[in-house]
Amino acid sequence: MLAWATALSQAQAETVGTVKTVTGEAWVITAGQRVKAQVGTDVHLGSQLKTAKAASLGVTFKDNTLMSFGPDTEMTVDEYLYAPAQGQFKLGTRLDKGSLNYVSGLIAKLKPEAVTVKTPTGTIGVRGTQFLLNVEEPSKAN
Repeated sequence: MLAWATALSQAQAETVGTVKTVTGEAWVITAGQRVKAQVGTDVHLGSQLKTAKAASLGVTFKDNTLMSFGPDTEMTVDEYLYAPAQGQFKLGTRLDKGSLNYVSGLIAKLKPEAVTVKTPTGTIGVRGTQFLLNVEEPSKAN
């Protein structure tokens, strides 16, 4: 069990992307540590990206995938593997709420089936080079 925990910690420590733009308040939360997002902030496997109500955030991943997040957005990087020399690719995210503009990088170009975006109501398999996604929170009955 200790070896598995150590491997997970090492995977989470690896930088998979970097914040490129921030407007307003946004955060990168990794292993329980909440850091205010700034240009250059690292994004790791397992990181949750959050934006405030009047904010936006742009992230570039190691394979040049671009993701831009609109106001009041929460997304988690569940899976990321970019090992072109070994032919291994994987990008899996979970968008819990908010908006996402996705532009494919090398993972989607080399192995499109390796990219997925989960939402509360389904999973999107990436087969194109760009898409927009908006996930609204369910209305609360009074």
